[in-house]
Amino acid sequence: MALDLTTAWALLLAFAVFVYVVLDGFDLGLGILYPFFPKKDDRDLMMNTVAPVWDGNETWLVLGGGGLFAAFPLAYAIILPATYPLIIAMLLALVFRGVAFEFRWRSTSRFSRWSWDMAFMGGSTVAALAQGMTLGTLLQGITVEGRAYAGGWWDWLTPFTLLCGVAVVAGYALLGACWLNLKTEGEIQERSRWMARIAGLLTVAGIVAVSAATPFLETAYFERWLAWPGILEVAIVPVLVGVLTLWLARSLTSGKGPDWLPFVLALGLFLLCFAGLGVSMWPYVIPPSVTLEQAAAPESSQLFMFVGAVVLVPIILAYTIYAYWVFRGKLQLGEGYH
Repeated sequence: MALDLTTAWALLLAFAVFVYVVLDGFDLGLGILYPFFPKKDDRDLMMNTVAPVWDGNETWLVLGGGGLFAAFPLAYAIILPATYPLIIAMLLALVFRGVAFEFRWRSTSRFSRWSWDMAFMGGSTVAALAQGMTLGTLLQGITVEGRAYAGGWWDWLTPFTLLCGVAVVAGYALLGACWLNLKTEGEIQERSRWMARIAGLLTVAGIVAVSAATPFLETAYFERWLAWPGILEVAIVPVLVGVLTLWLARSLTSGKGPDWLPFVLALGLFLLCFAGLGVSMWPYVIPPSVTLEQAAAPESSQLFMFVGAVVLVPIILAYTIYAYWVFRGKLQLGEGYH
């Protein structure tokens, strides 16, 4: 793999998307877990664990979408028409949950608070489902003729994309439960560990199901993952997934070890899934039709924007790390930042 501007932009966008999944994934996961924490005090505590940082998490989603438009305009012009319903659903869901996050604190009636809680829960679940189905749409292939999307309005809706959507919902619930284990103590921590075990089983089942189906979507996928001798090179990914799964299960069931360990191990599973996605798709940005080189902006445009990204991304990353450092530690019932 030659490291040129196009490759550098692809790696930068992959990094931005992964950081978004890391940060906003557990945030969305809290909303997905809401029905299992019906008490008002528990929900208040859950919200307070992310209150100081949640709105900054979506910066990375903006960076990923804006970077795709700037660095790979052809891919942007094809992917969006193919996934308009999913993108619209995701954005509306993020708006609803964002408004609900602020308004639930100011609700004076039980019905009003219940309504905003439902908006937060529904927005989180729909956003996670839409993100997973968008990924599934990209993996299963998009119909392209010339330089434009040539498929139908409902091409994104298939059993495979639904499977990907459900897997992402389960994965975000796992991140959310592990985050609560990290940030809370007592009864709510014990319940979060129980939820993490269930979400972990569902997440691993989703990973196995998606991984089993992916090689049969495209011939190139099959050759990457199952053809000899290439299988020897990529086998490290499923092996590491198995190791991390066992480690995560042990950390959640033994009750021993630091509280941050399950969260880090869950992030490791997501990182391995990203690595597997890269193995499947490279060098395509829209399999099997458009490569990164074909979708890339002119080199002069890439260079101009890359200089700005090199300056801004470390600043955003430093601010994000600082914010999480300032608000580190566990919270008790009744404590918060609102």
